[in-house]
Amino acid sequence: MPGVGKLLKQAQKMQKAMENVQAELETLEIEGTAAGGAVKAVVNGQGALKSIKIDPEFLKEDAESVEASIVAAVQDAEAKAKAKSEEEMGKVTGGFGIPGLI
Repeated sequence: MPGVGKLLKQAQKMQKAMENVQAELETLEIEGTAAGGAVKAVVNGQGALKSIKIDPEFLKEDAESVEASIVAAVQDAEAKAKAKSEEEMGKVTGGFGIPGLI
């Protein structure tokens, strides 16, 4: 069955390409913001939090506002990272959704 061998090679090639994309996403930095830019969160392309920056003036606000803005900035960055990851993986998989990979 020569078709199976060809399919297996294609699957191996796709797996290698996905590994390369994952490695690239790990080094990518994506910024999310909240409170008009007073809070900035940076995640990598896989959504792992790398840093948070808060404008010192914003820290004078009430604690609940600061906390909510931190969460919002992280969520913004994570959403952007997820979209970027799906975009890059879509290039590799040709738009096929592969459960558990993204």
